[in-house]
Amino acid sequence: MKAWICLPLMVLALSGCAAKTAYRDSCAEQSNAAWRELDLAKAEGFAGSVSYSKALTLLTGAKTSQQFEGYESCTKNAKKARFYISESRAGR
Repeated sequence: MKAWICLPLMVLALSGCAAKTAYRDSCAEQSNAAWRELDLAKAEGFAGSVSYSKALTLLTGAKTSQQFEGYESCTKNAKKARFYISESRAGR
């Protein structure tokens, strides 16, 4: 009888853990790419632009989300940051 109760609880617990990692790889990939692009933009002299500052703020937020396992939020912030980095490099 106990096995019938424990088994569904274990499945539920494991599925909850799997849901937390859904965006983990995407978060890491987007963040790493954004940091590389940000370094490139800085090297090209765009570090003073408003878009660069927005990107830096978003990447800081992405890193914070990543530390607290908010991978979906991390991915969204990193993607937005990459947009602002491209805007910065385009002079906007």
